[in-house]
Amino acid sequence: MNTNIEWQGYARKNGRKGIRNKILVMYTVECASFVAKEVGIHFRNTNIDVDVVGFTGCTDNQYALNMLLALIRHPNVGAVLVIGLGCEYLQADKLAAIAKEEEKPAQSLLIQNSGGTITSIAEAKEMVTILHEQLRNKTVRVTMSVDELVIGAECGGSDYTSGLAGNVVVGSVFDYIVEQGGTAIFEEIVEAIGLKDMLVSRGKTKQVGEQLLTTYNKMLDYCKSVRQYSVSPGNFAGGLTTIEEKSMGAFVKSGSKPIAGVLKVAQSAPEQGLWLLDSVPDPTYMSFGYTNPNDSEGLMDLVCSGAHVLLFVTGRGTVVGSAVSPVIKVTGNRHTYRRMSDDIDFCASDMLTGEATLAELTSALFQMIISTCQGEQTKAELLHHKEYYIPYKYQSAGTNCEG
Repeated sequence: MNTNIEWQGYARKNGRKGIRNKILVMYTVECASFVAKEVGIHFRNTNIDVDVVGFTGCTDNQYALNMLLALIRHPNVGAVLVIGLGCEYLQADKLAAIAKEEEKPAQSLLIQNSGGTITSIAEAKEMVTILHEQLRNKTVRVTMSVDELVIGAECGGSDYTSGLAGNVVVGSVFDYIVEQGGTAIFEEIVEAIGLKDMLVSRGKTKQVGEQLLTTYNKMLDYCKSVRQYSVSPGNFAGGLTTIEEKSMGAFVKSGSKPIAGVLKVAQSAPEQGLWLLDSVPDPTYMSFGYTNPNDSEGLMDLVCSGAHVLLFVTGRGTVVGSAVSPVIKVTGNRHTYRRMSDDIDFCASDMLTGEATLAELTSALFQMIISTCQGEQTKAELLHHKEYYIPYKYQSAGTNCEG
């Protein structure tokens, strides 16, 4: 593979570089979601790249706020419009002020002050147009390379091919990106059931191993307390038999490199390398916020830790994408790929039939990532699949464990 690949990224004040230059329309409460989504729909088939993300709750939740702040600061976001109703806990003007501190063009709008739905939509459209002009005049293009890239990986709708092909190829790509000085983040600790010793042994240092053990034990206690494990009827229909078997396949997507540490949601990796993202709620007296995670939440967790591009492995098939960061969907099932070729970007099934080697598929998937970084749209982007989910949840601030 070519190790001297470069492309043009978007420079940000904090020193990071983005592969997209999006205008993020953010709503601060469910009551403002309609206006925000109508604005996004208006710009869908234009040359203005608008994504919509928001939080539905009207009360305080630090977890959700941390995610919104991480999205505002994300390098793929160039400008921000925050839309609120006016009486919720999250304050639109304060969120817009954070964007301005990042030297990103930003505006805020309160529906109660703007006069309701029709006038707010019209005002927000005008604001987006102004933000777009500011982006055109303000954004600086800079050279970007693999060592500045952050990749996230998720799997969903797993079948027997996920752990034999799809996740294997992603894990191999993870290894290559880490070798080239980049950053790779995987999550789904709830799909490490039965793999405690294997997980802990991957720690870069003894301290990291201890943190991995703590993360594993917290996950196991959580799953027991809610009587919920990350395995479904669809997984069984796809040939998997137990959560332990599914976990073996899911863990393969992390590759083979030492794990540098554990991140909490909305934390960025403090250094290059391979990182585990822990999205399991921390123990708290609040019964409020113990949510059953879904694929869109997992993808958004990875975005909020700074992932430029997401790799989403599915055996049974999925159609979802993600706001802010493009999603490349990978399957190891040839039948799924043929059936859902409009949605799935990459098929790794040739490894199962012997028609391609792991090295060949690794190179092909890596080249697809680079093409995405260079501006080529993924199938989810072309179909305007930009799902997101920001829940009520609780996690302590935590600290990064550096190797």
